[in-house]
Amino acid sequence: MSQNPLSVGTDYETLANRFRPLFRQIAAGTVEREQARDLPFEPIRWLKEAGFGAVRVPVEFGGAGASISQLFQLLIELAEADSNIVQSLRGHFAFVEDRLNAPPSPARDAWFARFVAGDLVGNGWTEIGAVKIGEIITKVRPEGENFVLNGAKYYSTGSIFADWVDVYAQHSDNGADVIAIVDARHSGVSHSDDWDGFGQRTTGSGTSLYVEVPLSAEQVIPFETRFKYQTAFYQLVLLAVLAGIGRAVERDVAHEVRTRKRVFSQGSADTTHGDPQIQQVVGQISAQVYAAEAATLRSAEPLQRAYLARFANDAEAERQANIDAEIETSKAQVVVSELVLRVTTDLFNALGASGVSINKSLDRHWRNARTAASHNPWIFKARIIGDWVVNGIEPKYVWQIGNSVKTD
Repeated sequence: MSQNPLSVGTDYETLANRFRPLFRQIAAGTVEREQARDLPFEPIRWLKEAGFGAVRVPVEFGGAGASISQLFQLLIELAEADSNIVQSLRGHFAFVEDRLNAPPSPARDAWFARFVAGDLVGNGWTEIGAVKIGEIITKVRPEGENFVLNGAKYYSTGSIFADWVDVYAQHSDNGADVIAIVDARHSGVSHSDDWDGFGQRTTGSGTSLYVEVPLSAEQVIPFETRFKYQTAFYQLVLLAVLAGIGRAVERDVAHEVRTRKRVFSQGSADTTHGDPQIQQVVGQISAQVYAAEAATLRSAEPLQRAYLARFANDAEAERQANIDAEIETSKAQVVVSELVLRVTTDLFNALGASGVSINKSLDRHWRNARTAASHNPWIFKARIIGDWVVNGIEPKYVWQIGNSVKTD
């Protein structure tokens, strides 16, 4: 085995067929979970046991060796089954990617072993309340050769299901930004399912508290070593969520039209499925979903290039790949958000008033898409793209949110 084997891709159909029966099983319970706000603990356990969290781990370490594009193709298929679960795994796959970009070491290899064993990683980055932009209240305090973590995070997507949590914090003594890798089972860690959004309601988002949580030195990672294309990666997870929602809309509208018995007197056929105007609505939806998925997968390609360039000793190729990753995922975000939001509304043009039945929960597609599309507002992304195209201004690689530092 080479010192640093990389995940360069595998046969996609073979990989996907490992998980498609699980995806179908997950899809069968999605509406019920949505209606009851039942968190998907059991479906996520199925995925853990099947090794889904290790698909990016190199084959030599027991993973599937999937490329980034293949990972996101899988996530789109899973999001078609349940978009909430994909968003719940966002922090996990980002931390896996960070360890894939880490220099070879026993500590890195230990993480690969944890991922292969089924361990999942949650997310603890965002703070709310009286927090100014750029400010981090969550602190890591030195305790001899080790550390202690204290703080609170919101939007802690997936943490309630996780074995570990990837927490953005600062050193209490020198203010340096760090990533604290927290044992989610420690008694000082607590999670609340208090996310109050109207969509993506079973992602396990909400408030996480960290009270005197011990950390070894290996569990505190300098933030400047974080993988460069992280923002593009996080955005791609949301694009996969959106593309998967689009595929679910196409699936559901086709089923509803195919099985509908009632017709309108002003229609163009004696069956709904035979009505050319209804067929046109469904066909337009299918085309828009195709474009959304294609744009998502195309924008994943420069991330794989950035990953490979990381270990190719070509600084300029790595820099350009990271720029491409940020710009291309931004372009995809602008168009995919609009396309999927359109299809989640247009599906009702193919149905009658019965389509808005609460029992069908078809409104969940729009609510979920609107929620995912509200992250990292695309209006700013369009401006960033324009600044790059016109002025060659390199995009920023770390985004932040908080209260304005300016006072009246």
